[in-house]
Amino acid sequence: MLEEKYVATGLGRLRVETGGDGPALMFWSSLLMDSSMWAAQVEHFLPNHRVIVVDPPGHGRSQALNRPFTFDECAEAIVRILDALDVERTHFVGNSWGGMIGGTFAATYPDRVGAAVLMNCTASLAGRNQQLEYGALVAVARVIGGIRGPLVRSAVDAFLGPTTKQHKPDVVSAVKAAIRRLDFNSAHWAVTSVVPRRPDQLALVAGITSPVLVVAGVEDATFPVAETRAMADAIPGAEFVVLEGAAHLAALESPAETNALIESFLARHA
Repeated sequence: MLEEKYVATGLGRLRVETGGDGPALMFWSSLLMDSSMWAAQVEHFLPNHRVIVVDPPGHGRSQALNRPFTFDECAEAIVRILDALDVERTHFVGNSWGGMIGGTFAATYPDRVGAAVLMNCTASLAGRNQQLEYGALVAVARVIGGIRGPLVRSAVDAFLGPTTKQHKPDVVSAVKAAIRRLDFNSAHWAVTSVVPRRPDQLALVAGITSPVLVVAGVEDATFPVAETRAMADAIPGAEFVVLEGAAHLAALESPAETNALIESFLARHA
């Protein structure tokens, strides 16, 4: 059973759900997704961990955004959450935006992080095509309300690969529902911050001293395997795994495999 809390941060009041006993384990989701994407991980890890699930700034039930932000501000928000929950140190699992922020957090606050699992993410600048794709998606969504079919389909195509779209209709439905729940004015600021304004973090993550596992999806069109591997290569001692049949939301698309990877990694590096 998770308890809902709201934590004041520099990026507004963030909704956090927490519960369980044991080593702390925090989850931060992808851009345009909320904490619901971690349902399978919460169920799996709750019996043995203090689980902390975050609705990222401007997403889910967290306070809407009204300006762009930096990755340093996101890492600072994690520290605010830990302080509010009286948690000294946490393992961290992040997907896409969450994985990027996990890299920032691990590099900037080494005394507050245990092991980190960074999924479907990058430490590189956004390419021109990605900037145009995401910018157009959210700009149009702000005008027409973000609930029209073509926009939802565009998001599904960006996040999910052929395996999930053909064989996992429940995952497709979950992603569509999350996109429809978005406040697109708020999401505009998040996309602006995470895509065109994304910093090059390759030099920063090279200073990470915590154990890190980087996970890529073989069908991820947003961050192809080579780009995610470059992030892993930049982090000293990082492990790198490619999940077959998964695209950009590996934890949602392949929950059993993801849970096994996280559990094994934490057991070896706790």
